[in-house]
Amino acid sequence: MNGGNVLIKSVRLYGEGEPVDVLLADGEIRQIGTDLGITDAEIVDGTGQYLLPGFVDLHTHLREPGREDTETIETGSAAAALGGYTAVFAMANTNPVADTQVITDHVWRRGQEVGLVDVHPVGAVTVGLKGEQLAEMGTMAAGEAKVRMFSDDGHCVYDPLIMRRALEYANSLGVLIAQHAEEPRLTQGAVAHEGPNAARLGLAGWPRAAEESIVARDALLARDAGARVHICHASTAGTVELLKWAKAQGISITAEVTPHHLLLDDSRLETYDAVNRVNPPLREVSDVEALRRALADGVIDCVATDHAPHAEQDKCCEFAAARPGMLGLETALSIIVATMVRTGLLDWRGVAAVMSENPARIAGLADQGRPIEVGEPANLALVDPETSWTVRAKDLASISDNTPFEAMTLPGLVTATFLRGRNTARDAARIAGGARRAGNRGGP
Repeated sequence: MNGGNVLIKSVRLYGEGEPVDVLLADGEIRQIGTDLGITDAEIVDGTGQYLLPGFVDLHTHLREPGREDTETIETGSAAAALGGYTAVFAMANTNPVADTQVITDHVWRRGQEVGLVDVHPVGAVTVGLKGEQLAEMGTMAAGEAKVRMFSDDGHCVYDPLIMRRALEYANSLGVLIAQHAEEPRLTQGAVAHEGPNAARLGLAGWPRAAEESIVARDALLARDAGARVHICHASTAGTVELLKWAKAQGISITAEVTPHHLLLDDSRLETYDAVNRVNPPLREVSDVEALRRALADGVIDCVATDHAPHAEQDKCCEFAAARPGMLGLETALSIIVATMVRTGLLDWRGVAAVMSENPARIAGLADQGRPIEVGEPANLALVDPETSWTVRAKDLASISDNTPFEAMTLPGLVTATFLRGRNTARDAARIAGGARRAGNRGGP
């Protein structure tokens, strides 16, 4: 659905150069310049703000079908639009699992009905996420949803022969396998990063090697299959070194990092608050530093939220019994500003690369992550770089409230999101109860 004509006035593209006016019409960028003389358009004041390509999230959990008590495609889409996203990839660990064309086409159609972001379903690699039998990837790829990425996220495709066959099959289909890198025999009962903090607190340790051994294995399998592989939520300095090695060998491997792994570390476990339980776990400060540098250097290709809503009863319990996962869509941009921009590791062109251009390229989206130029699709995020806001779970669009960033004041505010020229953040705020957000984040 295209919006009416919109004129964004006095905005800086990528935070660079002099302010310009940008006209959006018929779903595309129609004009860029000054004194355009446009009189028949909705005016959006972009003074002091930056215009970026709309963000693309390769790793989102929308919980529909099956756990609509924690999130729906509508509420998750609203959170995405408020966070500057114009496309998200919905992971397959729903109930029923998205391992058939019936489910993936349903998710696609529901996303289109909501219309706030493009919701691309991720198909399961194996039937029921059990790691035993390949799912019907071909029919999902050929269906209405045209599934282009497959993952058993939440579970590792741990059998090397199954993973090899998946990569070979994906190569023939022209789709991508995204691996949740976790050797399950090394993480039985584990709930926290294996290190001094977990030992002192009496929490079962999760070794770095559980992730790194699968990253190394799958790099070799992708090399031999001539296929692409994508590593979900990289979390260790060792994974960074393995990615460097694999890319130097010419292996077609990409990786993502979550905002929470760029900001938080395992010192937060002191409180035993289960909001800090996540998979993979929060690591040590040295890992955080390595991940930031890897993102800045291009070793890690993109940011992905791993937005994982959970019901209160699944988090308000003892740490070991809690479900792993955190909210992430509405806070992602601000955390990247705090960890990467304010530290000098990325400029705003770099933010566009890791949050929009690179994930769109990895997923093969032709209409997302495009340059801000005349004739390109009007999928855009308008950002106020100087405004800070305080995170309050009750003000977020998600049904769930499991954010580890509660009460944090974060820099950078998405003030509008445009999907093919339509201001979806404004529509999303209505869904989320826009009035209750006033005074905290402002917004469109």
